[in-house]
Amino acid sequence: MEYYEAVGRRKRATARVRLFPGGDGNIVINNKQHTDYFPRGVDVLSLTGPLKATATENRFNISVIVKGGGMTGQSGAVRMGIARALIKADPELRPVLRRGGHLTRDAREKERKKPGLKRARKAPQYTKR
Repeated sequence: MEYYEAVGRRKRATARVRLFPGGDGNIVINNKQHTDYFPRGVDVLSLTGPLKATATENRFNISVIVKGGGMTGQSGAVRMGIARALIKADPELRPVLRRGGHLTRDAREKERKKPGLKRARKAPQYTKR
């Protein structure tokens, strides 16, 4: 069976997304329903955003494998993966997804700790005497 595959990333999370045409809108993430995997409604809204923007909610079955990061990072990675896979399925959807911000990579990562500091930027308290 033919499918469209894409990878989405956000922070430390990586999602491998497969879109199967001719589906009924079923989304499975790590062998769980998307509403079970992401209990917060905000995350579910985020990952279904590209489908709503392009009016393709019930045209594909979606299978996702997501690793790393936290809940919000994972939902953002799934969102980007779905958007990229939709472009592979239909390149004319690109302007709509670009306008909605679904294709922009959120490159923010945790900053590393520096030597001599307590955290990435917090310095030890200064004492004069």
